[in-house]
Amino acid sequence: MKIALIGQDIPTLLPTLLTDLLFVGKQSADIALEEKNSAMQDVLQRYGDAIIRHSGIAATLNVVSRRSEVLSGADCVIYAGDCMAASRFKMDREALSGVEEDDPGLTEQARVNGGIGGLLHTLRQGEMVLDLCESMRDNCPCALVINLGQPVARTTLMFRNAGFRCYGLGRTPLRGANGLDSLTKKLNCKPDDVKAAIAGLPGFSFLLSLSDAKTGDDLLPILTDMAEEEQLGRLTRRWLDWYGAIAIGDVTDHAEWLPAQDDFIPDDDPEFGESVERRKERILYMNTVGDKGAEDTEGKMAQLLLLSKAVPIRPMQLALALLRGDDADIPAVTRQNNGELPQLAKSAMIETELSLRGGKIIPHGMMLPAPLAEICGEIDETNQLAAQAAAGDWSALRECIEIDPALAGLDRLYVQDVVEKMIEMHSDVISRLNGDE
Repeated sequence: MKIALIGQDIPTLLPTLLTDLLFVGKQSADIALEEKNSAMQDVLQRYGDAIIRHSGIAATLNVVSRRSEVLSGADCVIYAGDCMAASRFKMDREALSGVEEDDPGLTEQARVNGGIGGLLHTLRQGEMVLDLCESMRDNCPCALVINLGQPVARTTLMFRNAGFRCYGLGRTPLRGANGLDSLTKKLNCKPDDVKAAIAGLPGFSFLLSLSDAKTGDDLLPILTDMAEEEQLGRLTRRWLDWYGAIAIGDVTDHAEWLPAQDDFIPDDDPEFGESVERRKERILYMNTVGDKGAEDTEGKMAQLLLLSKAVPIRPMQLALALLRGDDADIPAVTRQNNGELPQLAKSAMIETELSLRGGKIIPHGMMLPAPLAEICGEIDETNQLAAQAAAGDWSALRECIEIDPALAGLDRLYVQDVVEKMIEMHSDVISRLNGDE
């Protein structure tokens, strides 16, 4: 089995990727990691070699700069990349700001995944994803793709539109201020104590049912009462009224797909990847493991610190379950609907738990409240068109702007003009739409 790791966020994920492969999955594999920086190549190589030695599993790690070498013969590609995310977001935000003191402009459309900002993010990601797809067609045309690139619904669609079997993982609704862990804490229990049904779209998931795992008692009415009393926040209460379900996960993600909210202001400096301080710390710990070895007391402590700071998504567990045909239940997986949510199109890119038995997907057939199904359909159609636009389709771009619910109340022709100017502003990294229309 060969697994290729692509993208600038891979070094952050490497501790959990190797742990899930070697210690949890006990799977031998050839791992190839793309890294352009020679100094970082050495850090990652020594770290990985130390972890592999400690595992006793017959695995190899090869950290190189040539993409063709990384991809050659890969059974699976894990992609965790972006296009200069932080600096480009700042460019978007500045371009969308008003020019006069009493003119707010379209600053609230400076978003990561939805609205105008999310559309530009999608177009920039498209250049990277589609270039990767071209390389994969030459080097590993049958590879499975596990995609972590944001906006995850749209980038997963890009891989699928290019002919690859692809599953995505975004920010999990199990963690965070409005995650399952926080909601169950309000009920004085733990996530493992409940059985939850969570479904929707990536970044737009809702809690459909919640019960005590042992007794079967329905716990959702208690949370619903809390939401109605605004104990879960004003936005959660509002969306319960609108859609008949409790938004789960970071509510700022949900807001990105909807029209401007009077009492919600998007983050003007969202986090993309590691901070400089966190990166320095990670490199220090990796060097300690590489120098001392994973068996040494100091090396063990450094590895524990790396794992303690890891993000909660586990792409290697998903990859192994799909490649090996394991039995598994993996929460919040982005994938093609195919009837899992019957009210949405089979082609819709949804987010629900993925249940595998012998490698085959077992459908849950969950029903959404009718208003929620309607808005999910509108957002998915927007995602589908945005993914097509990223491949250079101007008509899809215009239709995307025309129907996007996040742009409700705005002059769509004006938005079209703004987007075209922003595409020109990013012409150094958006090539597919910078030509003849």
